[in-house]
Amino acid sequence: MADELKKGSAEQPKSKEKPAKPEKAKKDAKGAKDAKDGAKKKGNVFKRMGKAIAKFFKEERSETKKIVWPDAKTVLKSTAVVLVVVAVLAVVLWLVDTGLIEGIRALVNLAENVGSEAAAEGETTTAAAVAGRMFAGFIGS
Repeated sequence: MADELKKGSAEQPKSKEKPAKPEKAKKDAKGAKDAKDGAKKKGNVFKRMGKAIAKFFKEERSETKKIVWPDAKTVLKSTAVVLVVVAVLAVVLWLVDTGLIEGIRALVNLAENVGSEAAAEGETTTAAAVAGRMFAGFIGS
């Protein structure tokens, strides 16, 4: 019995939808009519622009009313947190900068010392020789 119902439903659509009507012709005719009346409905450019500007300011005012301002206590706490974080980061950056400067100075002094030692010994200094002496001096051997 259930099989017969399934077969019967497959053969006959139970949908009571109406067949689609050709609406393209109606839409085209309506679109042409709207196009003719469109210039009349839109109105003057300046009127539309004025209405758009008025709408913008009306919406802007309603959005401004939704703003919730923090109280003075919250503002002071947030300001203190920002100032502390800025101070800590400034100290960290100063330490890193000072460390890098001192490292570069040490390398320059090492290069000068190696070059002057080589000149005192009467050797010709090539870039490879200076680099080798610098490396040896840097690692302390």
